[in-house]
Amino acid sequence: MTTQTPQVDHELVEAAAHIARTRCRGDNHTMAAAARAQDGRIVTAVNAYHFTGGPCAELVLLGTAAAQGVYELDTIVAVGDRDRGVVPPCGRCRQVLLDYFPALHVIVGAGERLRTVSITDLLPESYIWADHQLDTEESEPLGTS
Repeated sequence: MTTQTPQVDHELVEAAAHIARTRCRGDNHTMAAAARAQDGRIVTAVNAYHFTGGPCAELVLLGTAAAQGVYELDTIVAVGDRDRGVVPPCGRCRQVLLDYFPALHVIVGAGERLRTVSITDLLPESYIWADHQLDTEESEPLGTS
């Protein structure tokens, strides 16, 4: 059984590109993200750069979406300022996006090579955050077996 990869949501890419062009100014905001909610709404955000590791645009978007009552996202894309185009999520964002939305699609690539992939394709063999919630009463402490 194969699952069909969704088409590239060009409206979503343009929404992120518009935010990157109009809202990313200076060194503090250099990336924009846009996500489509399952109900069709588009949510946008920008990063908050800081030398201590400020949040990426994708992570800011998660909080923005929740503040707007959006809890189910279908597809996300990030676009860089200065016409850098689509930028794939960093490793931290990939893990967080997978943890929050394991069925999420991500738009990656450039120009004619834009494509939509599953977040699991970007982070194969990933750590599953839910593992820390396993029943610890059934497992033996380290070094006791």
